[in-house]
Amino acid sequence: MSQSWSGLGELLFPSLPEVEVVRADVSGPVVRVEARSVVGGASCPSCGGFSDRVHGPYLRHPSDLPSCGRPVVLALRVRRFVCPISSCSRRTFVEQITGLTRRHGQVTERQRSGVTGLGLALAGRAGARMAVLLGAVPPVALCCDG
Repeated sequence: MSQSWSGLGELLFPSLPEVEVVRADVSGPVVRVEARSVVGGASCPSCGGFSDRVHGPYLRHPSDLPSCGRPVVLALRVRRFVCPISSCSRRTFVEQITGLTRRHGQVTERQRSGVTGLGLALAGRAGARMAVLLGAVPPVALCCDG
């Protein structure tokens, strides 16, 4: 089932008004959510100059917290901006959505904090097994069990 609904963004990302959900596909074993940023521009991480001049968009695919035991993968359309300060060492930079993405991150901040909480509460192998059972991380070998 695939649906487009304006309230879906408020349901999936209640604390992130700058994210708009375009589409959600829940027909397969993985929930796929297409989303995009709706802010007008971003600040350069090097010099702090604000830019609304888009160099080009591209897709990021961070994994998010599971939904009903099924992994959630975002198809997040982000934009690369041109830095407005000519003396800045960066010519272009990518927007980061506060509370959702991090530079070079492959998981959302929600998933990162959830797995961190599990690790701190249960520690070690018990935390790793629980994260796999909850679907927060993919199953991998849990290290030398033999």
